[in-house]
Amino acid sequence: MYLKRFSLNGKVAVVTGAAQGIGLATADALSEAGATVIIADMNPDTAAKSSQALQAKGRKVEWEKLDVTDARAVEQVHAAIIARHGKVDILVNNAGIALSNRPAETMDDATWLKVIDVNLNGLFWCCRTFGKSMLEMGGGNIVNVGSMSGFIVNRPQEQAHYNASKAGVHHLTRSLAAEWATRGIRVNAVAPTYIETELTSFVYEDPKMFQHWVGGTPMNRMGRTDEIASVILFLASEASSLMTGSIVLADGGYTSW
Repeated sequence: MYLKRFSLNGKVAVVTGAAQGIGLATADALSEAGATVIIADMNPDTAAKSSQALQAKGRKVEWEKLDVTDARAVEQVHAAIIARHGKVDILVNNAGIALSNRPAETMDDATWLKVIDVNLNGLFWCCRTFGKSMLEMGGGNIVNVGSMSGFIVNRPQEQAHYNASKAGVHHLTRSLAAEWATRGIRVNAVAPTYIETELTSFVYEDPKMFQHWVGGTPMNRMGRTDEIASVILFLASEASSLMTGSIVLADGGYTSW
């Protein structure tokens, strides 16, 4: 009974920013659970290669080029997916950028707007477009990728724009969950800690950064992409059927101290 609740057989899932990192791990997890997964990413070459790699595992995976900051493009990609599959059951809003080490007093308008545009506006465009068709269908499941930065102020790097965007993601998640709960749609979010990728490997060569990032984590390590994908799989499945408006911290205990 219980393991069956994690099955996504017959489901159609869209994962934004899924050509690499957490998004790719999520596409891997959802397709392993039986879903047909569409990788929606602004880098078509990487998206195509990632899709092919998962297809080689026998998975049902496709890809679409998508810039989430373009509301019209979101609508067009949504329409294309609906034309092929007739529905979207699951939306995972993973696309995001950081652009850290930008002190607030010297941050230019373009940098602030770019981070907010991708992390918050783009996420809303996707929720609005895919959520509308889920409402018409009578049900659906949205999982947003927030951050522990929506709860705390990171150090030593300055990133007020990123922190504000992720706090916005968390409260948008709660707001949409409250609006749509009685109409069959659940909306939850995962809030990860620092995750091991090629982009974060530099921390092991930076003692000051290492002390705050890893030394400041009770588990004394960063997270892995598969660990976040596992939480997303849980939230995307019926195993979490009583949950909506939840922000699930997956931070190795970082926010405990």
